[in-house]
Amino acid sequence: MSIEKEKTVEIIKTFGKGGQDTGSADVQVAILSERIKNLTEHLKVHKKDFGSRRGLLSMVGQRRNLLQYIKNKNDDRYQGLIQKLGLRR
Repeated sequence: MSIEKEKTVEIIKTFGKGGQDTGSADVQVAILSERIKNLTEHLKVHKKDFGSRRGLLSMVGQRRNLLQYIKNKNDDRYQGLIQKLGLRR
């Protein structure tokens, strides 16, 4: 499940370094987290949607890899991002 354009712009403004910063790892993790949250809600209703479940697992793995990259580069940035997003790491 994708997210609305307004929500994406809001996430970019919150986590990005500039107005058009869509490529930084922080922004990518925040957008993936929003998509994962939406897809999780979808799967609570549609329990047998295995194609979407596979996509969800792929997104979770991608977010995990990006978080590992951020942690290896700068641990303080990683901790701040985890706090802002409310993740359990």
